[in-house]
Amino acid sequence: MSEGRWRSQPAEATDCSSSGREPRTTDHERNRFIVFFLAVLSLALPVAAQTPAAQNDAPEQVVTRYLQALKDEKFGEAWDCLTAGMRQKKSREDWAKEQQWQLQMSETKIFEFHVFPGKMKGDKAFVPNLLSSQDKFLNQLGVPEHELYTLVREDGGWKIDQQQLLEHSEQGPWFPETKPAP
Repeated sequence: MSEGRWRSQPAEATDCSSSGREPRTTDHERNRFIVFFLAVLSLALPVAAQTPAAQNDAPEQVVTRYLQALKDEKFGEAWDCLTAGMRQKKSREDWAKEQQWQLQMSETKIFEFHVFPGKMKGDKAFVPNLLSSQDKFLNQLGVPEHELYTLVREDGGWKIDQQQLLEHSEQGPWFPETKPAP
């Protein structure tokens, strides 16, 4: 080998049983392993963020998880239930901060919710919900709101893609009639 030119030499193999020493790994091999491990980990994290149970949740369970997370002010958990479009492609942290600010500014209080059985239409699920909440702008009197959530499959599970308030004339197919007791 000429001087001024560096050439990597493989580590000599040793017989661990006879010498009592462990085979040596070079810094280069260790660094390659670390880079490989970090690459695999970075690919696995988005999948791990959504647990298998969440991926197998029925649309009604996703809406229930979303509403409970909002009620408990766990906005990161609510973010997990939404499509990228519904989150406006914001990061989990940015979306959560924005929701927290909106909730505080509007003084929103979620008292309770009742998720009804959903209906499938093609590749979409429609899940009705009766929400009891109050805020200082849109629902100061705390009037129950009839909501309809549209869910689609994204990242291997059901995600909320749309939320709408239903007018009285639109509620019929989604909410059972409640008749006064005799």
